[in-house]
Amino acid sequence: MRLLPYRESPSIINSRDDSIPAPAYGRALQANRKIRFMSTAKFTVSELTERIRLKLEGEFGTVLVEGELSNCRPSSTGHLYFTLKDTGAAISGVMFKNRLRFLAFEPKDGMLLRVRGAISVYAQRGSYQIICEEMEQAGTGDILALLEKRKRLLAEEGLFDEARKKALPRFPEIIGVVSSPTGAAVRDILNILKRRAAGVRVVILPCPVQGAGAAEAIARRVEQANAWRLADVLIVGRGGGSLEDLLPFSEDVVVRAVAASAIPVVSAVGHEIDWALSDFACDLRAPTPSAAAELVSEGRYDAAHIVEVLSRTMRETINARLDRVRLLLKPFSVEDMEYRFRAILQPRLVRFDDAKETLLSAIAERVRDLRIRLDLAFTALEASSPMTVMERGFSLVTLKKNGAVVRSSGAVKPGDELVIQPLDGIINATADSIETGGGNTGKRDTNNCDTDNNKNDARGKRG
Repeated sequence: MRLLPYRESPSIINSRDDSIPAPAYGRALQANRKIRFMSTAKFTVSELTERIRLKLEGEFGTVLVEGELSNCRPSSTGHLYFTLKDTGAAISGVMFKNRLRFLAFEPKDGMLLRVRGAISVYAQRGSYQIICEEMEQAGTGDILALLEKRKRLLAEEGLFDEARKKALPRFPEIIGVVSSPTGAAVRDILNILKRRAAGVRVVILPCPVQGAGAAEAIARRVEQANAWRLADVLIVGRGGGSLEDLLPFSEDVVVRAVAASAIPVVSAVGHEIDWALSDFACDLRAPTPSAAAELVSEGRYDAAHIVEVLSRTMRETINARLDRVRLLLKPFSVEDMEYRFRAILQPRLVRFDDAKETLLSAIAERVRDLRIRLDLAFTALEASSPMTVMERGFSLVTLKKNGAVVRSSGAVKPGDELVIQPLDGIINATADSIETGGGNTGKRDTNNCDTDNNKNDARGKRG
């Protein structure tokens, strides 16, 4: 038998010549395997991943990809992680926050998007993804369009009307859970109910929550709970997932079963950002299964605890106030009342006296200030009075014909009659001559200027 290299020996593994003894065949097979291992290139996981990364990034570079957005999850660091898919495949993607802030819209599951970016390999997970640089809307995804159309039709039938919704029972004794019995959602619900309402019975109605036949199974469990009256309130839901994973809760049969349920239904599908059409048909939507458990467990134990706390607080408050009143009344007596009254009143009387003195002092100071200002004003008024000027020997000269004040010798002509008013009395005079200029150096127009003595009378005398 001839041993072939690895590339020529695929058939020897699966075929055996009956003429070759079994031990010899086993040794030949083992030797063949050894040769194959020795002739095959050896890589570590990191080396192989690095080669794949270099091949992908070098082959494709920047690409433009169009697909439906799914499993869109913003991270706490500000980056956006998502999946682009079509009917045949899916690719993971990430858009970092330094590019995400330039988006003019908010990406949501079901959108048809067109993204531009580079292909990269995430070595830690051994997967490839697209690093998105730009993103734009290319329309509405098939799933989202289907859900919107179904939502509109169901709303037209009135299945989402607020008038149909029922209030949750305040103290439910039995809580039904329609979900996968092996999912994390059921475990979260049971843990919360055990902690918050240990005496409440829980009935698990198992059903698949995704995949073929899940919608029919969910609807059937809701109908069975109503037919046999298995619970006082129902929680219908599951944990988080992509838009496709949550589709059974948006199927027509599930929405109609939830809307027709006589038992109040709490819808708890996915995380807070997820939604399904059952959320609109239910009586109360919870953001998560854990929140649904908290909503339905506001029961007798919480109420009893609140009543007990309030009762204890009320008793302690009343006793504390009674003790305080007794303490305040204990030192009071008839003889002590006057002293206490004076002790309360005396500081106020002192403050009143101080305020009165301060007010009187301020008024007196204000009066003194006003008097000083009045004296200054009176002195200034006297200084500007014409009578004060006349007391210094000046007189007021006016023309008798029109009463105009003579301020210059040019205003008087020889022969004009003048009225001279000293401090006391009036003197009538006639201008015989006029001198221009100041003092005794002025040029004379006539020989002299004499007073008309015939016109002087007793009015020109002082006193």
